[in-house]
Amino acid sequence: MFGRRKTKGAAEGAAGEAEQVVDSVDTEADEVEGERVRLEPEPRPDGPWDDSEVRDPSEGRVDLGGLFVPGIDGMELRVEVAGDAIVAATVVLRDSAIQLQAFAAPKREGIWGEVREEIGSGITQQGGIVDEVEGPLGWELRAQVPVQLPDGTGGFQVVRFVGVDGPRWFLRGVISGQGAVQPQAAGMLEQIFRDTVVVRGEGPMAPRDPIVLKLPNDAQMVPEGVQQEESSRFSGGMGQLQRGPEITEVR
Repeated sequence: MFGRRKTKGAAEGAAGEAEQVVDSVDTEADEVEGERVRLEPEPRPDGPWDDSEVRDPSEGRVDLGGLFVPGIDGMELRVEVAGDAIVAATVVLRDSAIQLQAFAAPKREGIWGEVREEIGSGITQQGGIVDEVEGPLGWELRAQVPVQLPDGTGGFQVVRFVGVDGPRWFLRGVISGQGAVQPQAAGMLEQIFRDTVVVRGEGPMAPRDPIVLKLPNDAQMVPEGVQQEESSRFSGGMGQLQRGPEITEVR
């Protein structure tokens, strides 16, 4: 910040004009910044889809209520809970995985830009490294997240955060395993993300509230070691990286 000192005559007039110019530039910058983070959702010609855009969401997909997740041969599907609610699903395919979580969003404003900033800030504050790049699914974060290794020493886990704004919803994906480091291993996970259908519902929801999921009707539960997530609202915290051990379906 620059301090201002009162002057006389022409110098005072010149300073006043300069201040007006600076104020104008600052205002324009704020407006540009505001537009950047509050843009309307972009078109999604390749998905993910709103349930109003798909004739039969259940065709070839697993019905989780708030999400219809594509079924792939050999995949393992897990759900994650917060309290008594199921709020995320993870598809495990060989040595890669993608966590899917949908949130309510404003009708005409996308939130992925703001969410990326929050995720990046949270990771860097914990000593991680984050790069914002434009990938196959649009703008994403590629991060090295601090973790504790099995031998007790510290290390890093490489993950990709992807996201897409839809009509009144936002879908986030977290790609881990080989899919986060090898492009050829990520193709099927990226296609799962694109072909997921989000069911927002018509009821009122606060922005960023998670869209609650349900178990499939034919789910086979494995109760051993079931854990529960503590946080039910998206905040960019590291707890959102964890994958729950509750297996719901194996294809």
